[in-house]
This record gives sequence, structure tokens and C-alpha cells, in this order.
Amino acid sequence: MRKYLLMMAMLVIAASVSAQSVKVMNLWPKGAPNRNGVPTDTAKVWIYLPSDKKATGRAIVICPGGGYSHLAMDHEGHEWAKFFQNMGIASVVLKYRMPNGNPEVPISDAEEAIKMVRRNAMQWHIKSNEVGIMGSSAGGHLASIVATLGERTAKPNFQILFYPVISMVNGLGHQGSHDNFVGKGNQKRKEKNYSSDQQVTRTTPRAWIALSDDDTAVPPANGANYYMELYRHDVPASLHVYPDGGHGWGSRLSFKYHIEMIMELKAWLDSF
Repeated sequence: MRKYLLMMAMLVIAASVSAQSVKVMNLWPKGAPNRNGVPTDTAKVWIYLPSDKKATGRAIVICPGGGYSHLAMDHEGHEWAKFFQNMGIASVVLKYRMPNGNPEVPISDAEEAIKMVRRNAMQWHIKSNEVGIMGSSAGGHLASIVATLGERTAKPNFQILFYPVISMVNGLGHQGSHDNFVGKGNQKRKEKNYSSDQQVTRTTPRAWIALSDDDTAVPPANGANYYMELYRHDVPASLHVYPDGGHGWGSRLSFKYHIEMIMELKAWLDSF
């Protein structure tokens, strides 16, 4: 049975390769706000649209991880976009700018990406109330921050988080992500403001969270605590903890529980 499921998963990935071409463009054609002194760091988006016949009306902005120092654009970005595109879901892979201690830099990029999708909803055959955000590791932190703190046209309708950094409190999250996002040293106010588990409300969008129990890079408590806050605020959420796999597996077939994870994610997406 497992071999059969693996073969089916590979067929899905193969089919996604034949999907429509991708469009790449600068996120801020007229110049980005919140410049942080790194002019060569430009926010970009890759837009994967399904065929009109296959389009479900749903869209996902994808934020790859990388500790807010670099981005894992392939297995946490483009490969997922192809997968969703094949499901009839429009996907936007976001190359957000690095914060260098200024959180508003990547946040403004992620919010603008969601706004961009909604501005083009009619043209891209997307329903403006079916726009989600997805992130892995530090990208999961960025996605959860936009999900909890985003306002109006920048707030997603659902969130998908893989082994996310959630807390910015020293010792609870990921030190590298912390230092790059809020800066080194005493940053108590920023740490609280940008710890997503402390920002959950009843209006936070529903969530699907996946992580590994043996993750030594980002403590599993990050995703688990976020789930508990969502549960406490009556926000629909689904938490999936796999026995092993470590950190950073993304869309890789080498992840031991890849098939189960894909099936669970599909089932969740079909549930609303």
C-alpha cells in the first residue's frame, strides 16, 4: 500500500511539472517601503496560476524559510507552488526582503503579496475571501504574524505552517531568526509584539500546522503552543506532529511521512 501511495504522490508531482508557466515580477514595481539599507535585496513574486478550467478560486501566498538570513526557495517555495497549482489553487511564491533587525521589512512584503492577490482576484479567477498564507520555519513565523496582526485586505483567510518559528522570546524560538528579525540584545517589547502565540484572537484565521517531534532547530513547542492558543480562542486548527524527520523537510519526498502529510493537508483543504 505504501509503495502504491508513493507512486501516486510521484504522479501528482510529475503532473504538476506540466502545469502552466510561471510569471515572475518585482513585488514593488514603484519602489518598496521600509528600506533597510540593502538596495540589492529586492522583493519578488513568482505567480503560479492553474488553468481557468481547473481553478478552484483559492490562492496561497508562500513564504519560504531560512532563519531570516536566506530563503529555501525550492523545497519550501516553488515545489509547493507546483503542487498547489496542480490542485487548481493559485500560488504566489514570495521572495521577501531580509529584516536585518527591522521586522516591518518582511511583514510589509508579505502583506503586499496578499493585497496583490486580492487586487488581481477577478483577472486571476480567485475569490478574495479564499486567500491563504503558508510558511515554513522562519517563513512560518512571518505567515503567522500576518495572520494574527494583518488588517483588512492584508489578513489571510487561512494559514498553513510547517515547523514554524512562533515565539520571539529568547530561549523559546530560534535564536538566529530572533536576532535577524528583532535584533540582538534586550528587545522585550518587540519580542512580545512579534510572538504570534501572544497575538491570537478570535478573528485569527483557521490553521493547519505540521512539525516533527524530534526537531532540534526550532522547538516543537512553538507550533504546539500556537495551536493551543488557537484552540483557546475557538479558532479552527489542525496540528500534525510526526515522530521524526527533524527540521526543514518541506516538500521533499525523502521525508518519511511525506505521503501521510500530503493526504492530511489535502483533506484539510477540502474541509472548508
